Amino acid sequence: MNNVYENEMRFAPFLKFIDKYKNLLILLAVILLGAVTYFVVNNQIEKKKSEQAALVYKEWLGEISQENPNNENLNNLLDKFLNDYKNTGYTQLALLSKANFDANSNNYMDSLDNFNKLIEITNGFNGNKIYNKIARVSASRILLSIEKHDEALEMIDLYSSSDTNGYIHELTGDILLEQGKIDLAISQYEKAANKYSDESSQTIIAMKISNIDM
Repeated sequence: MNNVYENEMRFAPFLKFIDKYKNLLILLAVILLGAVTYFVVNNQIEKKKSEQAALVYKEWLGEISQENPNNENLNNLLDKFLNDYKNTGYTQLALLSKANFDANSNNYMDSLDNFNKLIEITNGFNGNKIYNKIARVSASRILLSIEKHDEALEMIDLYSSSDTNGYIHELTGDILLEQGKIDLAISQYEKAANKYSDESSQTIIAMKISNIDM
């Protein structure tokens, strides 16, 4: 009898706690259940979207791999990616390939627009840093070609620290040279030369510096 009484007394504080906060505990349970349900449903939706995007991407590959791709068809497919499957990796791949296609076709403004879209959807902590960097560097090179030097520098400012790779320093040097900032350009070229490990790239940098001195 005493054991039963002692057990009841042992659980009494716990039972009082539940009785006192039962409404709050019910609310928390409902919130937790809702969160789990949302996660499961959202995961299923994203999986379904990814499967649908894969089918669209298959169509995309069929078109862009043609000898003379139909630009209107590509733009329509790209709009579908951006409108319906914006957060999928297939959309990023499509934007990257379309931007490169436009650049190779000398459609630089269209290419720049698509690189900017790729930058937008790959920005942030969870973004694809590799695609983001490719898009920024490519956009910077296009901006340099159309003499938008400040915008070109701003595009790669994220990678302007001393620990970046040789190509970023070289590109920065190219932009600074076009701005007439000779000393700063040479400094960037020298950093590029130190970062490059292959002889051909080092030779190109040496030629650029030599041309400045002439």
